[in-house]
Amino acid sequence: MERRGAAKGGRCPEDLVNMKKYDKIVLAYSGGLDTSVMLKWLHEKYQCEIITYTADLGQKGEIKSAAKKAKKMGVKQLFIEDLRDEFARDFIFPMLRYNASYEGDYLLGTSIARPLIAKKLVEVAHKTKADAIAHGATGKGNDQIRFELSAYAIDPKITVIAPWREWDLLSREKLLLFAKTHKIPVDFNKTKGAPYSMDANLLHISYEGGVLEDPSQPPEEGMWRMTKSLEKAPSRGIILEVEFKKGDAVAINGKKLKPSSILDLLNKLGGNHGVGRADIVENRYIGMKSRGCYETPGGLILRKCHQAIESITLDREVMALRDDLMPRYARLIYNGYWYSPERLLLQKLVDESQLHVNGSVKIKLHKGNVVMIGRKSKRDSLFDKKTSTFEDDHGAYNQADATGFIKLKSLRLKKNSKRMNIL
Repeated sequence: MERRGAAKGGRCPEDLVNMKKYDKIVLAYSGGLDTSVMLKWLHEKYQCEIITYTADLGQKGEIKSAAKKAKKMGVKQLFIEDLRDEFARDFIFPMLRYNASYEGDYLLGTSIARPLIAKKLVEVAHKTKADAIAHGATGKGNDQIRFELSAYAIDPKITVIAPWREWDLLSREKLLLFAKTHKIPVDFNKTKGAPYSMDANLLHISYEGGVLEDPSQPPEEGMWRMTKSLEKAPSRGIILEVEFKKGDAVAINGKKLKPSSILDLLNKLGGNHGVGRADIVENRYIGMKSRGCYETPGGLILRKCHQAIESITLDREVMALRDDLMPRYARLIYNGYWYSPERLLLQKLVDESQLHVNGSVKIKLHKGNVVMIGRKSKRDSLFDKKTSTFEDDHGAYNQADATGFIKLKSLRLKKNSKRMNIL
């Protein structure tokens, strides 16, 4: 595309001289207001071809419309890729082996998607010989860090453009005015709805902004899209059996399914029974607190089931070590270090621990609860009824052995008793 030499938008000649020039930029494009404005803004500022990349991560209903908008705005090269299987198999399931959650409740639905998108952006940039990639994350959030740390880990020489850190379109009103002025296809009839910032994928839906910016105010019931309220959930629950192999769910009620299909099914079943809502105030890596609401029905079910099958198949000290490491692992994902050497090392550790996490778990979904009914493993269970029974164990365990064990463990407590002054 031919470059224009005249200054636009009030830029002085010095700006044009100092501004880096590009032939092609790959934009992570969702089709929403922000990235649609970015598409036009990037083209105007850098006077180059904009290539769009849209990842199908299971967000439903947005993919086709994004392609139509991109074509309507003159995009000649647009990439749309179905990543649902790769996302579930290579990102979500490895994370679930750690039972990972950030600050107790956030199951990392947005965090875990960013390294995959960043990887694909870099791949498309290499394929099309583009000079840079661009993303729609704001300068206040975590996603800018996740996108860029991931991209630099894959290609240290990649150039990343973050329009939110450059432009002056810092409000929804300014974005809408820019869209209207430049005839960018936006459904203006829907722009007056609840101003939630949403992110949806196979693992979750997240909500920020609007009334949620006041942590004392409850979210509006109409905001939730994946889960029913407890009042509207069925009065009778359902029973499911989830089978695991090497720490990953492989079947539901005896039917073998691929990871993405397992999540999709559990999202539907769990959402129908009100499972998976969370209302959290979390600490962003950038240095501020943020209130977010999340729907993660399938992820919550799998996490609870995974913990249950581990309770009979995972050694006590191995479990304790993994649980000690889990918060750090979760922070690495939350803060954008998926491709870091420390996360890769921690992954190898937990993957090794999962070799004998085989068996099945039976649960009941009812009114927002995941109720454990039973767990079993034919070959890998460490649960021994003969030694744990309260009935006569016929010599399987000598209770007198506990005397010496307790005396040894109490030795240091006895030595400290005089200076502790507990009584």
